[in-house]
Amino acid sequence: MTRFINNAKTAVLLGLLFGIILLVGSMFGPRGLIFAFLFGGVMNVVAFFFSDRIALAAMRAQEVDEQTAPDLVTMVERLARNADLPMPRVYVCPQQAPNAFATGRSPSKAAVAVTHGALSLLSYDELEGVMAHELAHVKNRDTLISCVAATIAGAISSLGWMMLWFGSRENIFAGLAMAILAPIAAGLIQMAISRSREYVADADGAAIAGTPHGLVNALRKLDATARQIPLHDGRADSQNHLFIVQPFTGKTFARLFSTHPPIEDRIAKLMGA
Repeated sequence: MTRFINNAKTAVLLGLLFGIILLVGSMFGPRGLIFAFLFGGVMNVVAFFFSDRIALAAMRAQEVDEQTAPDLVTMVERLARNADLPMPRVYVCPQQAPNAFATGRSPSKAAVAVTHGALSLLSYDELEGVMAHELAHVKNRDTLISCVAATIAGAISSLGWMMLWFGSRENIFAGLAMAILAPIAAGLIQMAISRSREYVADADGAAIAGTPHGLVNALRKLDATARQIPLHDGRADSQNHLFIVQPFTGKTFARLFSTHPPIEDRIAKLMGA
């Protein structure tokens, strides 16, 4: 029932995101509405087919195999069997900020990635909990939803500014308002999509790993350390929700739009409190 409610809520929120795109366009008349509709459609196509490549390239991720990272690949292979999933591609990212994410439009096209910082920080059991959490996202098809949400949210911000600069002089104030307010609304909707799915992925990840303890300890370590080490590399903030914990960007304002539930709440749910 919880999963059904989350899926229904996600469908509504994704609809709202697309609605914001149309609203921005409608402020500039019928042509703006048509342009916004086409723009949103193109962004959805891009998100469906290329979102995994975009996310991995943004993190400068390098694919690994049994020769280059035998322990990690063997771990993911075993967890994928536990989850009844195809073996995903496995990547390591060069960042020292500890984090991990999953991407891909379907389980058969999925990839999981972890940073060097997480590999150095976490014990074997903790890393196992993290990778099980990411495979839970793959199993629940959160990866496609997350990537589409990220792409549409980014498109809303771009569209708002495009309409501001290329719209008519009469619409300058409407354009300015939409350029400021539309990305904020998109961020809030994106936050709502991500938060509900993190709780489900935590619970399912604990089941895949066979215990919640590794993930609980990993969440504590990742949250404490990620708050100290910024995750840069030119990533857009619209991709923050892909990670297992909220990345530190060095922007205090960004914390107001955290795409992740509080770590203490996630741990409490995992431990059945």
